[in-house]
Amino acid sequence: MTRSDRTSDTSHAPSSPLRFRSAVPTDGTALWRLVQAAGTLELNSAYCYLLFATDFGSTCLVAEQDGETVGAVIGYHPPQQPQTAFVWQVAVLPRLRGKGLGAQLLGQWRALPANRDCRWVTATVAEGNLASQALFRRFAATHQAACEATPHFTADLFPGEHPPEPLLRIGPLERALAPETDRVATAIA
Repeated sequence: MTRSDRTSDTSHAPSSPLRFRSAVPTDGTALWRLVQAAGTLELNSAYCYLLFATDFGSTCLVAEQDGETVGAVIGYHPPQQPQTAFVWQVAVLPRLRGKGLGAQLLGQWRALPANRDCRWVTATVAEGNLASQALFRRFAATHQAACEATPHFTADLFPGEHPPEPLLRIGPLERALAPETDRVATAIA
């Protein structure tokens, strides 16, 4: 299957339900390919995604449809902040954008056993990334929590030209309900 086959328009095909679950070591390559196919995120080394799927798999979420990885939330708990879950990347295949999958991914990710007791969700988001900012602000509103932005990664910290990435801090949050992972969820066309 070529890359164009994987990302072709399937709007005329019947939708299949999504399956959400924690990442496992064998997901590393699929996460790398997903981020590459998404085309909107900074692609890191395949090793980095293998590391997240292996060492931080319990804090990462994979969404599958018909055996294909179609979305993911890659995150971890900062060692000095055990009550915080940090979102590093949210990836959705282009053909599924605009259907609410990003919000669904964040909700399912927060409900993972490793994340559901966290009182805070954080992420760094460039000021020009309006879609991600809106996603996190909607998440905060849905959970009736504050969303504060503070300087974090300034442009001078990056090795090349890169916009600053302020830290969004959402919370405090109530404990998430039992996870819906490892089972079938609503179909996304």
